[in-house]
Amino acid sequence: MSRLIGLVLLLAGVLYPFAVYFGLGHIAPWQFALLLGSLWLVRALTGKRKPGSLWMAMSAIGFCVLLGWFDSPALLRWYPVLSSGFMLALFGLSLIYGPPIIERVARLSDPALSNVAVRYTRRVTEVWCLFFLSNGLIAAVLTLCAPISWWTLYNGLISYGLMGLLFAGEWTVRQRVRGRA
Repeated sequence: MSRLIGLVLLLAGVLYPFAVYFGLGHIAPWQFALLLGSLWLVRALTGKRKPGSLWMAMSAIGFCVLLGWFDSPALLRWYPVLSSGFMLALFGLSLIYGPPIIERVARLSDPALSNVAVRYTRRVTEVWCLFFLSNGLIAAVLTLCAPISWWTLYNGLISYGLMGLLFAGEWTVRQRVRGRA
């Protein structure tokens, strides 16, 4: 059940900018808040207790409460900033409290990582932190200064394209690093 909720939340996050763009004329912000807040509440109640999962859920629910209370279309546009903030916190805190997120992922396929590989995964985690910081700042600027069409284009398409490019670029670099080792 918790995997399904996680998948639905992921899908909701990916489709969120388009739902806001196309739904604003038909769905009130408080209804967005009710739907999104319900998903986060179910996740908080049924999800596995991982570090950070509860504070993320509580922050998202708090955002949804504010959105529902103020029923403001302008507040709807802040969710991608919150999402980038979550990812930045998740990756950044893994650098502090370890092991870094990318090292954890790498150890799934190779539990005995070399010291070089561990340093490399730390550096990649730092790069992802910079990405999420930049992504959140761009989303915030677009929220404050741009028309909703630009906001939707960036948060619904361009940011995911940039994530894909970063992922593909890192994969290419990793293959070269492995070839040298």
